[in-house]
Order: sequence, then C-alpha cells, then structure tokens
Amino acid sequence: MAGIYLHIPFCKQACHYCDFHFSTSLKYKDEMLQALRKEIALQKDYLAGETIETIYFGGGTPSVLAPDEITRLIDAITGIHTVAANAEVTLEANPDDLDGQKLSGLRATPVNRFSIGIQSFYDEDLQWMNRVHRAAEAEASVMRAQDAGFENITIDLIYGYPLLTDAKWKHNLSKAFDLQVPHISAYSMTVEPQTALSAFISKKKQPPMSEQQSAEQFTIMTDAMELKGFEQYEISNFCKPGHYSRHNSNYWRGVKYLGLGPSAHSFNGDTRQWNIANNARYMAAVLQERKLPAEVEQLSEENRLNEYIMTALRTAWGLDTNKLEAIAAGSADILLKAAEPYFTDGQIQQTGSIITLTQKGKLYADNIAAGLFF
Repeated sequence: MAGIYLHIPFCKQACHYCDFHFSTSLKYKDEMLQALRKEIALQKDYLAGETIETIYFGGGTPSVLAPDEITRLIDAITGIHTVAANAEVTLEANPDDLDGQKLSGLRATPVNRFSIGIQSFYDEDLQWMNRVHRAAEAEASVMRAQDAGFENITIDLIYGYPLLTDAKWKHNLSKAFDLQVPHISAYSMTVEPQTALSAFISKKKQPPMSEQQSAEQFTIMTDAMELKGFEQYEISNFCKPGHYSRHNSNYWRGVKYLGLGPSAHSFNGDTRQWNIANNARYMAAVLQERKLPAEVEQLSEENRLNEYIMTALRTAWGLDTNKLEAIAAGSADILLKAAEPYFTDGQIQQTGSIITLTQKGKLYADNIAAGLFF
C-alpha cells in the first residue's frame, strides 16, 4: 500500500503564520493543473506498482479548485495506478470555499474526507492570523458539509498565541465537540522564519509566543479530548474510534508515498526526494523539459533510524525496538542507553519492545526524539 499527495500551491491570501509554498495569484492555475497531470505520468514508476490506499489534496488551498478539476487529477492517477476501492481521498478546505454549490459538485467526485481549516471560532483571532473566513462561516461550513452527506471530517485548530486565553481555548474546543466531527487536529502556534508573524515579532509589533501558555493549553486540550472520547493517536491528532487519518498515519508508520506538485516530498523507503518550491520553474521543467524538477537524497542507515524515531515516537503506537534492529543491528541497545534519562524522568515508558511517550513526555516530544538520534 502507498499514498499520493498533491500540493495545490494557491491561496486567496497569506496567513501570517504560514510558511508553506503557495501563490496568491490564480493566473497560472490551468497550467499548474496540466503540469500536475503530466507529473503523475512522469512519476508512474516511483511507487513500483503499489496499490494506492490514500490520496491527499494539500496546499496551499486545494478547495480553490473546481470539482471537475479535482476529478481530472484523480482520473489521471487512476489511469496509471491501482487505487483501492475503499481509498481515503482527503481535500483540505477553507470554510469560505465550502458553499452549497461547491459541496454538491464535490459529492460527484471521489473525495470522501474533508480537512477544514477553522483554526478559531473567534473573529478577532482569525483577523490576527489573516484568515479569509470568519467564525460564523467556520461553523456553518462544517454543518453544510455534513448536510451534504460528508461524515468523515477533520477540523484544524491552533492554540498557544497571545490572543487566546484559556477561556477562549476551552470555548473553541467546546464548539468543535458540538459539531460532532470524528477527528480534530490541533497545533501550537509556531513562528516560522520569513513569515509575517516572524517579522512582526522581530519588529516588536507582536509579542513572542509563550512556551508556558502552549504547554498549559496543550494539557487543557488533552484532558478535554479524553473526556469526550477522542483518542490522541499522534501529538497533534485526535479521533473517535476508527477515524484515524489513514494518509497521515501512513506517513508516521513509514509507508511509501508520492508527492506531486511544487515543494512536494516523496518517500519510497530507500530515498527521499522533493520538488522545487517555485511554480514557474516547476511548470517549465514538467511541461517544456519533460523532466522532474526534484532533488533526491539516498537515505543512509542513520537517516532511516532518526526518521523512524522522530515519526514513531509521536504516535500512540510508539517506537518498536525490533524495527530499529531491522534497520541496523545493535541500534536498539544504543537507543535504550540514550533513553535512560527519559525513563528516569517519567517522560517515556516501555512495554515489551514498544517505547511510548507518557503524558508528561508529550510536552517534550521533539526534544526527546532529538536526544535519541543516532
């Protein structure tokens, strides 16, 4: 089994915190879609005939595409690859794009899961983030999608930024629960270089993010999720039983995937590759030169060990020392020695060959993983 990710590099406007690759101009949308269909053909052998279990439209804002444009991309995939009958097909969407007409059109496509970028149910917070939609629209978009027959919906929320008091965060979580969605992703606000938010902070126009606030709101969130029957199956992802994101879970479990579009990454077990993050150069390479504008990295034993540690430790399934041994003999003993301080401090725990984070350890997941790297 394998997955396919399509990067749709268009947005209506730039969110202040976002460092993903995108353009706010749709002028070359048709050419970009043509290039994506061409890349699907150019990359036909990358997954070596694996059946496609998941297709994920990310970005950018894939919901700027019309339903027929989405269908043509999926048709290009099914024309080359074997796609599982029960494949999970996810479309990331902004609330303002999900009107009745768009949803009706999407019902006729293979899309069967939405990831809706709500972020907050407060207008002042959305304006601070420079989001296009407003709070009422966020709530209404989920209900419209549900009324249109889409049940497999996840929503995104953000916490740990100056405007968000604990009371507001609890309200956002309560609103999310009221919508009866089976999956919620929630991320701590991160200040990425070369974003508007980073510039505002450096110019003293905005205060820096508070690690203490983020930690406290993380705890508020995990407690609330547990009470509502959501399983935390990855640091930032929560679901009702049976509603894991199959696509993202495969990332964390080391399943092969093909990334299409500018800036998209691919992984086949032995190599990792990434496309150029430039729309014009990507389209020129694919359409005119008929070649893939990508850099390829042959993964060393150390790369594979560290990547497995970083991804597996973040999940409820944990890190399996047997898998470490399968990558490199003797690596499990080395890791267990490095892990001793984290066991002693109660940040990780072990059952058989499986090492998982404790609730305390989840607050320090990235630091723990870095401390275990080879």
